[in-house]
This record gives sequence, C-alpha cells and structure tokens, in this order.
Amino acid sequence: MSIKPIRKAIFPVAGLGTRFLPATKSVPKELLPIVDRPLIQYAVDEAREAGIETMIFVTGRGKGAIEDYFDIAFECETLQRERGKDLSALDGTRLAPGHAVFLRQQEPLGLGHAIWCARDVIGDEPFAVLLPDEFMLGAPGRGCMRQLVEAYEGLGGNLVCVQEIPIEETPSYGVVVPGERQGGIVEVKGLVEKPKAGTAPSNLILPGRYILQPEIMSVLARQERGAGGEIQLTDGMAALIGQQPFHGSTFEGRRFDCGSKAGYVQANIAVSLLRDDLRDAIQSFVSDLLCLEVA
Repeated sequence: MSIKPIRKAIFPVAGLGTRFLPATKSVPKELLPIVDRPLIQYAVDEAREAGIETMIFVTGRGKGAIEDYFDIAFECETLQRERGKDLSALDGTRLAPGHAVFLRQQEPLGLGHAIWCARDVIGDEPFAVLLPDEFMLGAPGRGCMRQLVEAYEGLGGNLVCVQEIPIEETPSYGVVVPGERQGGIVEVKGLVEKPKAGTAPSNLILPGRYILQPEIMSVLARQERGAGGEIQLTDGMAALIGQQPFHGSTFEGRRFDCGSKAGYVQANIAVSLLRDDLRDAIQSFVSDLLCLEVA
C-alpha cells in the first residue's frame, strides 16, 4: 500500500490565551514573538521545511490579526522600499495564493473540534497538526515536523511526536501507553488525556505535533466529550489504535511550552543565545543577573 505524502497542515489558533492576559486581550497569543518572530511564523516555517504546502488556520473571534499577518503589509512595505530599507525580515510572512486557508471555530469546544472544523479542506488526505504554542527547537534543517515526516515515510499510518517529561507533570498532557520500542520509534498501544496524578501509563507525552489519517474526522464527527467536557483530539486518535498503524517518534531537539509564562521566557533566552547579533549581550546579562542572585 502506497503512503500518501503530507501536503496539508492544520494550525489550531482559536484559543484565547488567557494565561497571558492582559497581553492577549487584543493580541492573539500566536503572534507573541520569540525575539522578533511570532510563534505562528516558527510553526509555519517548520511545516514548510517538512515539504507541506497548504496551511489551514482554524481561528476564532478576535483572531483576524493572524490572517492580516500572512497578508501583504502594503504601507509598511511601500515605506520601507521608498527609504531603501531591507525587506528580508518579511520573508516567509506572505503565503502563496491559495496556500493559506482560514476557518472559524465558532465555539471553544476543544482541540478535537478545531481539527474537525477543517474536514472539508482535508478531504481524503493524511495531514499534519502543529500547535504553535508548543515551540519545538531543532537543529537547522531538522525541525520537529521534518523529523516526523521522515519517520512517517517509512511507517505510514498515524504518527505523533512523543517526549519524556517528569512523571509528576503528566496530568497536564495527553500520555502514551507504550508498546514495542525500536530506536526513537515507539508503538502506541493507547492514549490517555490528562491522567490523574499517579495513574499515567508512562512519562511519554504528546507535545503538539501529529501526522494523522483522514479517518479521524469520522471519529471526531461523533462530537463525543472527554476531559474537561471538550471534544479531545487524544480521544479521537485513541479510537484509531488497533484499526490503523500508530506510532510515536521522539524529537531530537528542545521543547518549550510557550503556553506558560516560564516556557515563553525560556524560549526567548534560548533563541537569543543562538543568534550572532544577540548572543554576547544576552550571555553577559544572564551572567550579571546570576551574580546578583548569588550575592
């Protein structure tokens, strides 16, 4: 059986970002910057690097700025050109015509519901899902989705990124029931969404990168409620286990939970230290700060 390529990606961006209020009162959390690029730009660039062509954004009320971000910035671009300024900073912020799709999730009914909203655009193709507030920092040219697509091309079926965390943190995540392991690939025997403390089947979590077969849309169409009274993507994926191949692939890189304030600050520092124009200043600042703390 041939393995269909991954050409489409869904970005669920309808969330309110209440943990970042008041900043997210008027600015979508996906547009919060890591240094000088918003989280959503990093996620889109990660998808492009993996060969994905069509970006599907599932938005909500008050999220129109995301659509504007990927459009032409006429005034800014015109003024910069007239002044002879470099426009390279805007590279990648304009998606090709027809390669950006914006859909509205009218009610906040959960991640599974957001994915289901894109069913007609997905059709009968496998697709990727990227959660932008999960910031995945890989080596140049080796982003998380590219690693996942490469693994998928040899495995087919459904494939999720997995990562080990301290077992006490598992109640906040979808957790894998692991089967046979071979290198960085683990068979997924089951999935549990936000298990109660002390009940997690492993410390392998789902950090927001997925490749899924279109049959999951039929499962999500049942609109069954799970943890928190929401339609959970984890529950939909769990229903496919045993019917289709299902594996997890470990990510060679670092993950930052930018849905949390601590993770967001950590991501900014980590990216700053990788940049030639910022490294020395940030290293000096952090060293001075640590000296003050010790004193």
